[in-house]
Amino acid sequence: MTRRGLLAPIAGLMAAACSPLGLLNSLGPRDGGVRRVARDIAYGDDPRQRLDLYAPTAPGTYPVLVFFYGGGWDSGSRDLYGWAAQALAAQGFVVALPDYRVVPQVVFPAFIEDAAVATAKAADVAAAYGGDPERLGVLGHSAGAHLALMISLDRRYMQAVDRPGLIRAAAGLAGPYDFLPFDVGASRNAFGRAPDPTLTQPVTFVRPDAPPIWLGHGTADVVVHAEDTTILDQRMKAVGGRSEAKLYPGLDHADLIATFSPLFRKKATILADVSGFFHRELG
Repeated sequence: MTRRGLLAPIAGLMAAACSPLGLLNSLGPRDGGVRRVARDIAYGDDPRQRLDLYAPTAPGTYPVLVFFYGGGWDSGSRDLYGWAAQALAAQGFVVALPDYRVVPQVVFPAFIEDAAVATAKAADVAAAYGGDPERLGVLGHSAGAHLALMISLDRRYMQAVDRPGLIRAAAGLAGPYDFLPFDVGASRNAFGRAPDPTLTQPVTFVRPDAPPIWLGHGTADVVVHAEDTTILDQRMKAVGGRSEAKLYPGLDHADLIATFSPLFRKKATILADVSGFFHRELG
């Protein structure tokens, strides 16, 4: 391997560590009363098909959440999001934090299939760590919100892993739900080869018997516009589905997850809002 080949992965790791999310993970304050209880649980053969689990330290039986991070379907790592999983766990949940395969290794629908398999695996192992798999929800930020809503609304993904009724509630933070045509590189690379582009969109699969959903978005988001949240919420309600949407004035794309950190939590009530939704729906 050349010197450049040796330095490239090191530079990548340094860039990740110095990113805002990496800094929150490595240097930001963490919520107490929780810990990572399992690491590198495999849900497939690929190195990216792994998940970590976080849980409260107090004994009890807790609802289970599966959290999918964002990254434009082509990047991201659970190693950068332990602080977010820990924040959710501190609200009284056992939290699974999976990696999933991304572009260019795979394209649609492989990362959504990974999300479904990871969710099923989280349900299989959660009881050993105080989680109740009968009370399971999924959520995500940005591209992770797309994954969470796709496996919640499009029945095919959870049916493929023989768990059609597993997801009891879903939430999305700053998610893309209605983004045709594919007019940016990230969406073209991830979905451009799909034979039927409409099958890549969560809004295609609104249905009255879907799990209840909660959607949050910042009005200053220029990465994924808040109209995606408004459209999905309106279409769910139009077919008789259960949906809640909340727009946060002045918040941008990153704020919707950064406010999970104790460092920025006073900026908005997003963590409390989404946690309250899951506690209402999951018990």
